[in-house]
Amino acid sequence: MQTYIETNEAHLINDVCMETVDADKTDENTRNHKNKECFTCDICGKKFLQQQLLQKHFHTHIKEKPYSCDVCGKRFSQRGNLLTHFRVHTDEKPFSCDVCHKEFSLKSSLKRHFRTHTNEKPFSCDVCSKRYSQKSDLKVHYGTHTNEKPYSCEVCGKGFSQRGNLNRHCQTHTNEKPFSCDVCHKDFSVKSHLNVHFRTHTNEKPFSCDICGKGFFQKVHLATHYGIHADEKPFSCDVCGKGFFQRGHLTTHYVIHTDEKPFSCDVCGKKFSQKGNLKLHHRIHTNEKPYSCDVCSKDFFQKSQLNVHLQSHTNEKPYSCDVCHKDFSQKSNLNVHLRTHTNEKPFSCDICGKNYSQKVSLKIHNRIHTNNELI
Repeated sequence: MQTYIETNEAHLINDVCMETVDADKTDENTRNHKNKECFTCDICGKKFLQQQLLQKHFHTHIKEKPYSCDVCGKRFSQRGNLLTHFRVHTDEKPFSCDVCHKEFSLKSSLKRHFRTHTNEKPFSCDVCSKRYSQKSDLKVHYGTHTNEKPYSCEVCGKGFSQRGNLNRHCQTHTNEKPFSCDVCHKDFSVKSHLNVHFRTHTNEKPFSCDICGKGFFQKVHLATHYGIHADEKPFSCDVCGKGFFQRGHLTTHYVIHTDEKPFSCDVCGKKFSQKGNLKLHHRIHTNEKPYSCDVCSKDFFQKSQLNVHLQSHTNEKPYSCDVCHKDFSQKSNLNVHLRTHTNEKPFSCDICGKNYSQKVSLKIHNRIHTNNELI
C-alpha cells in the first residue's frame, strides 16, 4: 500500500491547512490550528494533519482491504478495524458502564448505551421535532414521514422500511428458527422472543411498576398495567361523557355515536368504521394468520390475539382487581369479574326481563324460550 501511495503522489496534496475554527474557541487554539501544514485527499477534499492518516483514509476510495481475519476470513482496510472485529471471536468486552457495569466490545456502543441512563437524545427529526438517542433510530423514524420501504420480500412482495424487519419476515415463509433455548431447546425465529421466553426459566421480571412494585416479563405488559393506577382521563366524549387516556381512543369512540362506516369489504360488502378493522376482517376470507406463536406454533389473525395467547405460556396476569386484588390475563375477564362486586347485570332477556352479568349466560337462558336443549 505504501508503494501504491508513493506512485500516486497526485492523491497526496501537501498544502497550507487554512482550517475554519469555531468562533467560541480561544485565540490560542486558533493560532495553533491556523497555517498548519496538512495533507488533502484530492478525491473527496478531506484534510489530515499527518500523511499516515491520509494513507489510511485513502483505503476507503480504492476499496483495498489488506488486513484479513485468520478466523473467519473477513477483510478490512485498516488494522485497527481488524483488531476491533477480532473481539467478535474472543468475546472481549473492554469497555464497561460505570452505572450498571454492562460491558461492551466497542467504545461507541458504550457511549450509545450510556444515553439510556442520561436520557440524552441528541438526534432530532426536522419534520416533527421528535428526538432520539441514536442516529439509526432517527433514520428509521424518517420512514414514517416518507413512507419509504426500500426492502421488499421476494416471495410475497411486502415492503419494509428496515432490512432487519425484512429478514424476520422472510422466516415466516421458511419457518426458520435459528435461536434455540439452552434450557428446554425450544426454537425461535426472533432473538427477542427467545430472550422473553428465557425469563420463564429464570422467573426474571425486569419491568416493574414504580407504584405498586409488581413485576412483568415484558415492557408492553407493564404499560398495560399502568392503566390500573392512572385515574386521569383528560379526553372525554361530549356525547356520553366517557373518558379516555389518549385522544386517538376518543376519536375512535366517536364513531359509535355517528355510526359512520366508510370502509367496505369488496368480498362480502360488510362495512367498518375503521380501515384497520376492515383489514383484519379481510383475513376471514383469505384465512391469513400472519402472527405465529414461537412456543407452540399456533397461528392468529391478530397480533393482540397472539399477545393474549402468549400469556398462557408465561402465566402472566397483568390485570388486577382493585377490590379483591385477583389477577387476570385478559382485561375482558377482569371486567366480567368486577360485576361480582358491583352486582351489575347489563344483559337482559327481551322476553321475560331476567338480567345476567355475562352475555353467554343470557344466551344459555334464551334457549328456555326457544325450546333448545342444552348440549
